[in-house]
Amino acid sequence: MEDFCPIARTAELIGDVYVLLIVRDLAKGPRRFGELARSVRANSRTLSDRLRRLEVEGIVRRTAYPEIPPRVEYELTEKGRGLVSVLEAMRQYGTRWLLAGTAGGVGAGAPARGPGEGETGGAPDRG
Repeated sequence: MEDFCPIARTAELIGDVYVLLIVRDLAKGPRRFGELARSVRANSRTLSDRLRRLEVEGIVRRTAYPEIPPRVEYELTEKGRGLVSVLEAMRQYGTRWLLAGTAGGVGAGAPARGPGEGETGGAPDRG
């Protein structure tokens, strides 16, 4: 991958569906491992790997609390919060062009839903 290309470097960092879903969930505030596992629908090994990678990259902060049972929370750093606008742009694109129930999306000129519109409390929002 070209280290000098910011688009290639960003794609390398967030070009994994689990990474995108983790950042989406943490944009709402700190989350525990179990909450992320349920929402992201990743197995423990995959989720641990992605969280570790995001922590090394400075996207996620891991905080362990000295309690019994142990409690660990994950939250976005300032660098991680910088990705939220990228995910919002992806949400808008997906809403406009990919989620209309047809192969072509909702079509040209149709308005995309705004942030948070159309989300329900049922199954995890995969987008």
